Amino acid sequence: MKIRLFAAFALLMAAALPAGAADLVGRWTAEFDSPIGVQKYVYEFKKSGDTLTGEATHDHSMGKGTEPLSNIKLEGDKVSFDEPLNIEGNSITIKYTGTLAGDELKLSRVVGEFGTEQLTAKRAVAP
Repeated sequence: MKIRLFAAFALLMAAALPAGAADLVGRWTAEFDSPIGVQKYVYEFKKSGDTLTGEATHDHSMGKGTEPLSNIKLEGDKVSFDEPLNIEGNSITIKYTGTLAGDELKLSRVVGEFGTEQLTAKRAVAP
């Protein structure tokens, strides 16, 4: 009887828990077409205490680099974060919003006033 009660309680608790920051932690890869050609990205998210941190490494026609991410939020399955971008001395912010579903991040990114792009990042599997 105690085992059944414990199992039922554990199942109920697991169903009630929303996706947590730990679900976002890790390395995510994406490759997508854009007005500047194919872009390859690696997003890496970490958790420090109650804070999410991250960085984006990019490879596209305008160059390669790594930028720190800011304003990282995960509320349920809704994800949002910002990436700084410098274009010929002008700073703009790429704003990401999307959903986390298992090993996929479906994202929409608004690149300043230049446009919006859709992409899917997949969780990278450690070798």
